[in-house]
Amino acid sequence: MYYQRALRECWTDAGEQFPVLLLTGPRQVGKTTLLQHLCEKSRRYVTLDDPSIRTLAREDPALLLQRFEPPVLIDEIQYAPQLLPSIKIAVDADHRPGMFWLTGSQQFQMMRGISETLAGRVAILNLLGFSGRERHRLELNTSPFMPTQTALRERERSAVDSSLKSIYKDIWLGSFPALIAGPVKDRDLFYSSYLQTYLQRDVRDLAQVGSEAAFVRFLRACAARTGQMLNLTQLARDADVAVNTAKNWLSILQASFQIFLLQPYHTNLTKRLVKTPKLYFLDTGLCAYLTEWSSPETLAAGAMSGAILETYALCELLKSWWHRGKKPLLYYYRDKDQREIDFLLIQDQISYPLEIKKSASPKREWVGNFSALARLKRKVGEGGVLCLCKQVMPLAETANAIPIGMI
Repeated sequence: MYYQRALRECWTDAGEQFPVLLLTGPRQVGKTTLLQHLCEKSRRYVTLDDPSIRTLAREDPALLLQRFEPPVLIDEIQYAPQLLPSIKIAVDADHRPGMFWLTGSQQFQMMRGISETLAGRVAILNLLGFSGRERHRLELNTSPFMPTQTALRERERSAVDSSLKSIYKDIWLGSFPALIAGPVKDRDLFYSSYLQTYLQRDVRDLAQVGSEAAFVRFLRACAARTGQMLNLTQLARDADVAVNTAKNWLSILQASFQIFLLQPYHTNLTKRLVKTPKLYFLDTGLCAYLTEWSSPETLAAGAMSGAILETYALCELLKSWWHRGKKPLLYYYRDKDQREIDFLLIQDQISYPLEIKKSASPKREWVGNFSALARLKRKVGEGGVLCLCKQVMPLAETANAIPIGMI
């Protein structure tokens, strides 16, 4: 059964403007399925997962493009960056919109090669796993999430159930299409297989990891810290690796779309703001699997329940923007007085603060830290607290309690 993706409209629009389109994201989030669904009959499909095709692409890229003339969809382009100069030559000779559709599961060398070779010719879009709206087959034609009254009214008509049971079921299962729309029923077996595939493909491609067991130990240590400020020294100590190794492996997790580092909001106007990023997993199901929570109920009642709810909110925020072809100016706020705001959305030079709370009973004190933003000398817009309440409720003149399912 095919589930519609919010990115489809943005992809179609970009295909009418750019000769090359690149879709990036983690493995198995539905990149190829989406593009094959959108393909016109004339577009050919070639995957570089095929060893013989991959060898041809590396050794004689011009010949491969003769065999697979545009319009063409090339899957897993990171396996043959040698193709990029030949794609550039083909584009410069013709320059028709939508000539090449590319997918990739890694960012390092691929993104550097594409930025250098195809500058001005390529549109780059990101796809993660199913958003809450996608998985529950709700209205997808909504603007990226903002905590304003106008935006909330638009989303109120179709929102995910924000009850504790429903949200933590979604968090525990994760957002991979195979578990939601596919035939896979055994969640633990899926994540075990995913982890093995990830180690054998992406990790070995991106770096020489001497011990897979040590890398998995590092991955579990990162999962245990989702929603926390990054401390490389502690992370390295708990994973029993050198700090430089931890730094390198953290880059691998970023390059393969497993984690996201949320940067702190910082300004030269005040030196009282922290500069350390926060670490978040980009799939809550994989995070819960790595930290060994056996059910949604134990996860919701456990020590990680608050951090993983915040992780879920971050992922949904990113999807609401990325799947509409936009990138949010998203930060967190923390000063040396220990006042913290979970998320800070910046738009048109206005700050929109957001807190995440695992509670269904809104309290006015939840927005107390919003007043700390006054020292930034920037206009502060409407704020919100994403929680488990059933409907939007006012907490202050410019702040509301918002059901987390409205993201």
